[in-house]
Amino acid sequence: MAGAAAGLGVAMPIGAMGVLLIQEGMRGRRRAVAAALAVAVVDLAYAAAATALGPFIASVLSGVEAWVRLVSAAVLAAIAVRGLLASRHSEPTTENEGTGGVGSGGPVRTFTRFAALTLINPTTALYFTALTAAQGAALGGGAAGALFVGGVFAASLAWQQLLVAVSAFAGARISDTARAWTFRTGYGLVAVYAVKVALPLPSWSQGL
Repeated sequence: MAGAAAGLGVAMPIGAMGVLLIQEGMRGRRRAVAAALAVAVVDLAYAAAATALGPFIASVLSGVEAWVRLVSAAVLAAIAVRGLLASRHSEPTTENEGTGGVGSGGPVRTFTRFAALTLINPTTALYFTALTAAQGAALGGGAAGALFVGGVFAASLAWQQLLVAVSAFAGARISDTARAWTFRTGYGLVAVYAVKVALPLPSWSQGL
């Protein structure tokens, strides 16, 4: 139950990855299912690492967190710009007619892309590190830790797949024009999230 609550806690707030996942679902469900699985797998990996190596991860990220955030923000900004530029020339209609943004490629490429984007988000790692530190001895045993990580994965996967199902349902029932404007709005939100992730900017002396 603690793992499931932790998984929902990190998955339910709709951030940049949530927006991109919704867009993927509106393009078509096949690739979006792979994208949702990728996000949940990375959540599982971070939860497992935090359960086993929480204090070490916290010490490693403490000196470079701001720089990792800046890299993550730059990637999100590039995705937003590319998506907005592509949406001016094409309107996504099916899984085979994406805008050239995050949604291009097959399921394997989509899985890899979403996994990489989720991995460079230091907030997820810090979230699980803080949570497992708070749990303390409760996660000290191997069985307890495994159940916690399993709960994280199950809850995260269920939520991501729910987003996919809802967005795929909506995407199949709105007009191409409405879908195109939804995508443009989504990429605009990703750009806003990129600025939010980047701030405050790292000090040039940080980590030196």
